[in-house]
Amino acid sequence: MNVAGDIAASEQSLRRFLHGLPGVDEVGARARAETLATRSIKTDSKRQAIDLAIAMIDLTTLEGQDTPGKVRAMCAKARQPGYGAPPVAAVCIYPDLVPEAVAGVAGSTVRVASVATSFPSGRAALDVKLADVKSAVAAGADEVDMVIDRGAFLTGRYGLVYEEITAVRAACGDAHLKVILETGELSTLDNVRRASWLAMLAGADFIKTSTGKVTPAATLPVTLVMLEAVRDYRDFADRQVGVKPAGGIRTEKDAIRYLVLVNETVGEDWLNPRYFRIGASSLLNDLLMQRERMATGRYSGPDYMTVD
Repeated sequence: MNVAGDIAASEQSLRRFLHGLPGVDEVGARARAETLATRSIKTDSKRQAIDLAIAMIDLTTLEGQDTPGKVRAMCAKARQPGYGAPPVAAVCIYPDLVPEAVAGVAGSTVRVASVATSFPSGRAALDVKLADVKSAVAAGADEVDMVIDRGAFLTGRYGLVYEEITAVRAACGDAHLKVILETGELSTLDNVRRASWLAMLAGADFIKTSTGKVTPAATLPVTLVMLEAVRDYRDFADRQVGVKPAGGIRTEKDAIRYLVLVNETVGEDWLNPRYFRIGASSLLNDLLMQRERMATGRYSGPDYMTVD
């Protein structure tokens, strides 16, 4: 039985399902996230948390001034961050730089993720978006980060959003698909929950908060709602989907707050890079500094770190 297909059989049935989801208690969600953010982790557990956070990073550069040299340097750091730290999960770049990234991480466990579908706006015809995806996959991308059409979603054209995600999922082939909701533009946590379910019904392997180009980007309350959605979706469809907060996560304290949120909301099943990622560019340096301080009792300082 194709549950997702049955729900998406018509715009009307899709709307009925999404608007039939339980409403989000915004005050409660924010209070819950705030409470979990005060949890502290000490000594050995903190060391383990730092290494886990490093292993979950999608080390990212998504700037117009990106160059092949910058991508090669980022890949070298992704493979060997330094101070005995584990490799990161993936590097994330624009489609035209996928060949450089593939060469840069060859022989390692680091995956190559490429943004696509006219990132970050998503304002393009479907055939253009699909060409973007196919180009990235043909060049060797292991993962594709697509953006949803927020305009279509916010005006209730759920069928259009669903069809675009399913088309991109098909174009990905064996590559994993992360669907970026751009939660900073969705206005309410109810919309975040609906968009999360819509993406999962359409075949997302991951749901991702943000492009990093819109403020606010990742927040703890938004990530809490998305984690609840993937937990409930697994019970509903017997399929586990990952979550990736991205944008604004810069310090070791930030990263540990997200790990606590994952552990307390969905449990250990999601506490690995297969099902939880952190999209970041500057976070890795702070994690490395904190790791070195715990090992030696002193800070190396930012001047000892490469500039990402």
